[in-house]
Amino acid sequence: MNVQNTVELTKATKAAADWWRGGVIYQIYPRSFQDSNGDGIGDLKGITQRLGYIASLGVDAIWISPFFKSPMKDFGYDVSDYCDVDPMFGTMEDFKAMLDQAHALGLRVMIDLVLSHTSDQHPWFSESRASRENAKSDWYVWSDAKPDGTPPNNWLSIFGGSAWQWDSRRQQYYLHNFLTSQPDLNFHCPDVQDALLDVARFWLDLGVDGFRLDTINFYFHDKQLRDNPALPLDQRNASIAPQVNPYNHQDHLFSKSQPENIAFLERLRALTDEYEGRACLGEVGDAQRGLEIMGEYTTGDKRMHMCYAFEFLEKRALTASYTKHVFDQLEAKAGDAWPCWAFSNHDVPRHASRWGLSDAATRQHAVLMMCLRGSACLYQGEELGLPEADVAYEDLQDPYGIEFWPEFKGRDGCRTPMVWAAQDEQSGFSTGRPWLPVSAAQSERAVDRLEQDEASMLHHYRRAIALRRAHPALMSGAQTDMAQSGPILSFLREDAAEQVFCAFNLGSEAAEITIPDGNWQVIGEELGSVDGAGKMTLGAAQFCLLAQDKG
Repeated sequence: MNVQNTVELTKATKAAADWWRGGVIYQIYPRSFQDSNGDGIGDLKGITQRLGYIASLGVDAIWISPFFKSPMKDFGYDVSDYCDVDPMFGTMEDFKAMLDQAHALGLRVMIDLVLSHTSDQHPWFSESRASRENAKSDWYVWSDAKPDGTPPNNWLSIFGGSAWQWDSRRQQYYLHNFLTSQPDLNFHCPDVQDALLDVARFWLDLGVDGFRLDTINFYFHDKQLRDNPALPLDQRNASIAPQVNPYNHQDHLFSKSQPENIAFLERLRALTDEYEGRACLGEVGDAQRGLEIMGEYTTGDKRMHMCYAFEFLEKRALTASYTKHVFDQLEAKAGDAWPCWAFSNHDVPRHASRWGLSDAATRQHAVLMMCLRGSACLYQGEELGLPEADVAYEDLQDPYGIEFWPEFKGRDGCRTPMVWAAQDEQSGFSTGRPWLPVSAAQSERAVDRLEQDEASMLHHYRRAIALRRAHPALMSGAQTDMAQSGPILSFLREDAAEQVFCAFNLGSEAAEITIPDGNWQVIGEELGSVDGAGKMTLGAAQFCLLAQDKG
């Protein structure tokens, strides 16, 4: 595909203020994308070098995981300065150059704001922990011990153990939903909210096009610090934390997802709306009520533009029945919600391996994502069909994996360096030793190899994204008549001009489906879409896409 044509098409599409509705967002994990200086860690200049490649995919935007100053205990999700770049990633000038180049190529830039907690090395926390009387004494969640010295309640950390850490300076516990080095901010304090909105304004003024909001439902906690109830065994869901983690033993009614969050989200949206064409994407981490919260946070036009939950990031494969169940639940609990779907990201095993997909099924799933109602996130390397990397214990960097090894291997397997050139040193990622080993199995699918093969997964993803762009009904149209017939999932997408019929065999056996009456024309033949009329048979991993005008 001609890169310049793709860029011009993307520029034209992005002229609309609601570019995000049905948009395709490419997630960059900066440590692992491209190293420009040979220190083994990806950086902002490296991202700038590869923006032409990203634009060639036809996506609307990039989402960059945190690059702020940080001690890197959780690889940037522990921020020590929200308004500066960590030296390992470069400088603020490097960021501005990257932003300018992205915009020149027609790409929007979303950055990852981690507002629920900071690093324990953030100046705010240093001041807060110094005494119980200082100006920031209530900027974090502090509580006295129970009379017996134990934590104030039973809340658990996602990374294992109690969510409370004793601090000898104040002789109190502080809340940390993640690592002990990631203290939670106290959103019940108005000054905290104002300070975080100032952070958002700082980046909006610089020209960023929006935010991916980490752990968006963790902002507020229950003021009364009530214990979370136990969760029945049959309701435990390991989509947020691994099965071996006792975090799954609780129903987290009070440690997150509090009603006060809505008002803050509306303040954040109002700020964002002061700037044209900006968007907020929230991550909802809740195994029991994810879709419901997604609906609450995106309903109307005063809250978040879009959110994603973890339904399609689970181990459970996308069968026809499960996919229909998710959309049925979404309709019942959050009919007005605008979802953003992802199959892979920096926190879960890559979906080609997680679901055990064949090459044909991986291709089919790419097309399915481009046809479902909602926006879409692609994770770096997904377009290459990369499998999960096998990282040896001695090479692990993720504290999550180290804590729960070997039952849970952590997140390093999806965070290994991007593979650009199969025969180059470190597959073109770096001239030095990478922070995580380059995967030999992934190198076989390096960009330079797949570029040369028009039938490759890379070109397939480009064609799938182009199909979505060519049919606005697939981007932002209504979705109706979703049905499951054995292994086949079918549904209609339509707008004022066109109707598209989509059918996917998500099983391992051939099955028959009935095509609705109409003057249908097959689309997506270059992707593998099969033509049909009346009753037709779809083999395993096959799909049928048909379109007709509504005039």
